Amino acid sequence: MAWQRADDLYIHVHQLVRQSFPNYERFELGSQIRRAAYSVPANIVEGFAREYRGERLQFLSTSWSSLAEVGYCLHAARRLGYLGDDAYGKFELEVRQVASPLSGLIRLTRGR
Repeated sequence: MAWQRADDLYIHVHQLVRQSFPNYERFELGSQIRRAAYSVPANIVEGFAREYRGERLQFLSTSWSSLAEVGYCLHAARRLGYLGDDAYGKFELEVRQVASPLSGLIRLTRGR
């Protein structure tokens, strides 16, 4: 579930940048948020391809950090006027909906 939600978030972020960011910003903040959003599901996949728990935990932790970065980039986009309050609220909810199962995967991997 964490991967599917993260994958959906990546697609939605990518569409947001394409549709709502000004052209000059697509290569700055837009590029950064797309890379961070891509990193979330990609690191979940890579983590589960690892044989050892420590390696898996490292990739899940990177995914968690990238999700936090997505959250900040969305905040910045809102403050810059590229994202309205309603859209921001929907993205913020989507980030939390990724965070919840991802947090569970991290706890499970740690053995807690």
